[in-house]
Amino acid sequence: MKGQVISGKFNEILIREKQQANLELGELLVSDAKEGKIILQVYDLLYGSQISQQNLELISGMNMEEQTDFEFVDPSFRNYNLALAKNLIAIQNNKGKSSKILPAFFSSVRAIEKQDMDFLAKPKIPLFFGYLRSGSKKVDVPISLDAKDVLSHHMLICGTTGKGKSVFMKNILWDCMNTVNTALLVLDPHDEYYGKNNFGLKDHPQKQNLVFYGVKHVPSGERTLKINIALLKPEHLDFMDFTQAQYQILHTYYRKYGKDWILNLFTKDVEDNQEFQEVSLAVVRRKLKLVLDIDADQNTIFCNGIFDHQAGQTTIADIVRFLEEGKLVIIDTSSFSGNTELLIGSMIATDILNHYRHYKSQGAVKPVVSIVLEEAPRVLGKQILENRKNVFETIAREGRKFNVGLTAITQLPSLIPKEILANMNTKVILGIEMKTERDAIIESASQDLSSDSRTIASLDKGEAIITSNFARFAIPIVIPLFDDKKNTVKKNALHFDGVALE
Repeated sequence: MKGQVISGKFNEILIREKQQANLELGELLVSDAKEGKIILQVYDLLYGSQISQQNLELISGMNMEEQTDFEFVDPSFRNYNLALAKNLIAIQNNKGKSSKILPAFFSSVRAIEKQDMDFLAKPKIPLFFGYLRSGSKKVDVPISLDAKDVLSHHMLICGTTGKGKSVFMKNILWDCMNTVNTALLVLDPHDEYYGKNNFGLKDHPQKQNLVFYGVKHVPSGERTLKINIALLKPEHLDFMDFTQAQYQILHTYYRKYGKDWILNLFTKDVEDNQEFQEVSLAVVRRKLKLVLDIDADQNTIFCNGIFDHQAGQTTIADIVRFLEEGKLVIIDTSSFSGNTELLIGSMIATDILNHYRHYKSQGAVKPVVSIVLEEAPRVLGKQILENRKNVFETIAREGRKFNVGLTAITQLPSLIPKEILANMNTKVILGIEMKTERDAIIESASQDLSSDSRTIASLDKGEAIITSNFARFAIPIVIPLFDDKKNTVKKNALHFDGVALE
């Protein structure tokens, strides 16, 4: 027994805490009844006392100023803690349904147990998120949602730096390598997922489902990233801050010169194109030099980075093919500028969206594809989208129709427009201290989190709340450490063909 219901109203149920029960914010409690159970969650804690506030202040003053010792008569009866709790879900006949009733007045509540969650059905294609959490305590109940639904309908992962976003993403990617009919494209700006020098996705037992592209110090057997510059189109640059006039320059050169438009943009003088101002063309050239890492003279251009005249003609097509085969593709973008990373993602995302539109019209079935974007406001931010739409915004709005989704990672969800946030049908909320960011995520959540602002602010590292259209209620979880998988891999390596080498 953890406490007893003593008053309140729906979603504001007041519980008197049993002495030394130590209720926590976010703790899950169960109220049992003949017709079933109600699962409650604590969202606020406060003090209660049978002694008036005026007398408490008097006793405190005498204790501090006069050093007078006091002993309360029956202290466990007179002074206590109270908890405010809300209804999460009702369980009847081992089936969960929306709770529309109050727990019985004066009924006791207890800590949640593993068997209380037997009503959770295992999805057809389970994607493991973590273990159920009650307050700060782990409950041995694995929490999974359907991978196809989650990935195609977009997922947002938000939290302050150091709260565990990267660990959570590593766990998701690891689990996806075991999952059929799912594919992910990961633009990795920190080179943290593959694991060049430590344990990572390269150590997965199903490593054949992993494809890695890098630029510097590429591991043996993996691919060096080169993209043919002729594959670039103006639409791939929609995310950049070109003015309308500058964007018109890009399209004019592309229409006139086709695949050679980049070369001619740098080598044709402005006199040959009187409709452009020389200063606008100079700005376009400067921006393209930076994002493409190229130099130019009057006759040709010189490629210094991943874009090339000759090599990389099939790179984009190869990546799209790998995704259509259900593989996990990681591109190490740690040595690029932010715009170069987004340009690569834009080129691939445009092709994959066009392919999947065609497949839908033909009735073809392909694995669901999710594109993982770090610092998502760079392409989904309000200021960016006010200037011009881009392929990532198109995917966020309509990609689910074609089984193409986004997995967006950010510290600042408030920078993303409300309609885009609303389209992120699964949100993984880690600890967020800033109220403006909490408000943005609460307002767009799939479940009512209006009373959970304090709980979100108090989430520790590795603690999260999942709110999703594909979950019956907002589920608190604890995220397992990624390095724990190292022990599992080692243990499995010692067993083969029924023989244990220990």
